Amino acid sequence: MDAQAIERGTTWVGGSGLRPTRQRVALAALLVGDGKNRHVTAESLFEAAKGVGESVSLATVYNTLRAFCDAGLMQEVTVDGSKSYFDTNVHDHPHFYWEDEHRLTDAPADQLVITQLPDAPDGAEIASVDVVIRLRKKS
Repeated sequence: MDAQAIERGTTWVGGSGLRPTRQRVALAALLVGDGKNRHVTAESLFEAAKGVGESVSLATVYNTLRAFCDAGLMQEVTVDGSKSYFDTNVHDHPHFYWEDEHRLTDAPADQLVITQLPDAPDGAEIASVDVVIRLRKKS
């Protein structure tokens, strides 16, 4: 990994209040090192880390992604109730889930219009609204 990616990763982690350990910085550099947002699974980030020679376990990747989410650096997007993607763009925005490719991408937020939400049940409040639009290739 280049020095600029490591520097971006260090700044990203350090700005959250998390301790910038070597493994956190290495994973952060893969996530934000080029300045672009990413949608990753724990498995895809683990493979990317192995691809650049980082010695990190899958359990460490999961724990690091959870710490990044808890610190507000990432958001988790759950697809199918079991498959989680982690997004470095933490602003509210919709997603496309490409079923044929098992891939998550951003959808154009300016084209989404939600005119009304149902009232929350008594004693509850709406914490967030996640929009995942499922796509598949036309037959």
